[in-house]
Amino acid sequence: MPIVNRVADLQPDIQAWRRNIHEHPELLYDVHRTAAFVAERLREFGCDEVATGLGQTGVVGVIKGRKGPATGDVKVIGLRADMDALPIEEETDLPYTSKAPGKMHACGHDGHTAMLLGAARYLAETRNFAGKAVVIFQPAEEGGGGAAAMIKDGLMDRFGIEQVYGMHNGPGIPIGAFAIRSGPIMAATDAIDIRIEGYGGHASRPHKCVDSVLVGAQLVVSRNVDPLESAVISICEFHAGTARNVIPQIAELHGTVRTLTAEVRELVEKRVRDVVNGVAQITGARIELNYERGYPVTVNHAAQTDLAMKIAQEVAGEANVHETPPLMGAEDFSYMLEARPGAFIFCGNGDSAGLHHPAYNFNDEAIVYGTSYWIKLVENTLAA
Repeated sequence: MPIVNRVADLQPDIQAWRRNIHEHPELLYDVHRTAAFVAERLREFGCDEVATGLGQTGVVGVIKGRKGPATGDVKVIGLRADMDALPIEEETDLPYTSKAPGKMHACGHDGHTAMLLGAARYLAETRNFAGKAVVIFQPAEEGGGGAAAMIKDGLMDRFGIEQVYGMHNGPGIPIGAFAIRSGPIMAATDAIDIRIEGYGGHASRPHKCVDSVLVGAQLVVSRNVDPLESAVISICEFHAGTARNVIPQIAELHGTVRTLTAEVRELVEKRVRDVVNGVAQITGARIELNYERGYPVTVNHAAQTDLAMKIAQEVAGEANVHETPPLMGAEDFSYMLEARPGAFIFCGNGDSAGLHHPAYNFNDEAIVYGTSYWIKLVENTLAA
């Protein structure tokens, strides 16, 4: 496979960085150790600029090509990795298992960060491109909207980023393979919180009560929605009652909505509100709905997706780059793709445990492929 030879030489260092980060997971914006580790490495590599504190704890490195200013349409591209872990107790028994109780890198952000560090080291050594490569290390992808926070702090304008690219590991995708698609690749995610207040009483006298459990059951109608129709409503928490012979007065429901287009997102929110209002009117219960918008749809831009696919094929071979169907998971790289054209790609993690599982581990064999992809993306996009 035509991975970059120098990356194969760097693999032990990149693996060591990855395992160091894995041992010390941090959550959301509280990634101070990881950010300091990243900034220190970028300064060691000789990046032309290292900026910290964007989006609270984000780190940015700027590497200028030795071929001078780019003469093509694109002079500056951004490459993004996420740094935060998850509030999960690790169950791997690895020699580098998490040293932080209740925290682990269960989504592979340790690998994402290490691979981009590896690319930054190579690019700073060789500088075999024109223009500027901007490496972006982002906090708070796991529900904190760190991408939006970095953009709000001026990420795109301050560094002149014209295109932006992201990568995520993919369990179930073979090592050395990539998956990508143009258009919507990951879903928008919204949160539903419902509080039902009925009228409680004795279990033997339901006709004298407004049963909050029965009201809640009428609201849980999501499971007949096909995910392929780009709308999923899942009520995953239902809390009510304290005794088997008491009809509870209060019930609380919590769930998530996933959609793949802005139009369907609007429609689903309207229909949820309509259903809540209708059930309240029919049953006589008081129902409070909090519908909170989360990450938008992650939409790959066509031209940048074509380029990303060609680079992946150069690294892995044409037969190992596949078109993926849209995924109903969410990703806050969506904010960056709203701000600039770009593309998000999946890099194979092999036959590993799934993302967000306590037995998950990033596969170090993927390092050479992901790092080589980043390097070739810069050198091809910013050719003199």
